[in-house]
Amino acid sequence: MTNLLFLSFYYRPDLCAGSFRATPLVNALSKLAGTDVRIEVLTTWPNRYATFAEDCAETEQIGNVSVRRIKLPAHRSDMVGQSRGFYTFAKEVNKLTRGKHYDMVFATSSRLLTASLGAWVARKKRARLYLDIRDIFADTIGEIMPQPAAFFAGSFFGLVERLTMRRAVNINLVSRGFEPYFRKRYPDKSFTWITNGIDPEFIDASESVAVSSPGPDVPTVLYAGNVGEGQCLHEIIPQLARALEGKANFIVIGDGGRRQQLADAIAAAGVCNVELQPPVGRERLIEQYKEADVLFLHLGAYRAFEKVLPSKLFEYGAMGKPILAGVSGFSARFVNEELSNSGVFTPCDVDDAVRAFESLRLADSPRPQFVQKYSRENLSTELARDILDRMESTA
Repeated sequence: MTNLLFLSFYYRPDLCAGSFRATPLVNALSKLAGTDVRIEVLTTWPNRYATFAEDCAETEQIGNVSVRRIKLPAHRSDMVGQSRGFYTFAKEVNKLTRGKHYDMVFATSSRLLTASLGAWVARKKRARLYLDIRDIFADTIGEIMPQPAAFFAGSFFGLVERLTMRRAVNINLVSRGFEPYFRKRYPDKSFTWITNGIDPEFIDASESVAVSSPGPDVPTVLYAGNVGEGQCLHEIIPQLARALEGKANFIVIGDGGRRQQLADAIAAAGVCNVELQPPVGRERLIEQYKEADVLFLHLGAYRAFEKVLPSKLFEYGAMGKPILAGVSGFSARFVNEELSNSGVFTPCDVDDAVRAFESLRLADSPRPQFVQKYSRENLSTELARDILDRMESTA
């Protein structure tokens, strides 16, 4: 019997990319491993949004998988709250792993700290470390913070990153845009590129998508997801809504550290064609997608974001709706190459956003090849197989 420790700050039923990636991967690992591998999942109690929570058990045992959810102090999704939450998570992980043996530690991480925690545990347990990296945190933090704090934060997290990556036997990167950054810094490391994908709920929904006639004269543009610093919605939605007044209505579903700033910016702009709604479960979210005419995505105008590939694009792509995306770099190339009937504009550029909006054909059209190519189930199985193969090579 071999033991795999699986670390993810987010897990079912939380509503975020980390949860949507980790949960299917655990299912795939369980299915492929059978009774030969014991999988211990250490994660948190649902905490992504203060305004949305679903009931779940603190501990679960399903076949060869045990799940332990760690309760965090109440917090908003700002940097201070997230730091306090991670401190609690790390402290409990160290306590819960005390005296246990693991053959491999797997950590999926966007803000680097879960990855560094995985490296710490792997070092203590003399276990192999497999990392799944969903963002370049050391690169991003140096841009979004004001100087001089950004310099010191970037330097500190750069050191943490080096110590973390050095331990890994393999590093999976969710975006090909990350490759130059990691190849340059860690040329001796083994890499794979298994990206995010489309969950079964959205694949099922995609099967009912049909070519439609043009929609209403005043279409509904929908954004659903985190409302944080990275999305910079407060720097585009109010101004774009004003530019498209009488031509489009906007709905924003979600929560996050910049939601109040977005609400204040909407009020200051004096627009009445933007509606803010709280987060909803995935079943209701799919219905909202179906009711919308255009799906909206935006990332801030940061150099670091030129490397990322937002998981939201896979949900949007499955729904067959026109997509209006304020992205650059690798994300922009991905949208242009993979997603038909999409308008890409320069982040935070209202005039370019209006041009991109006017280029859209305001009608539904299926994207069956995209859905088949990026099935989450298939991609999770591929990643799970690689993890288990690397465990077997050292058994």
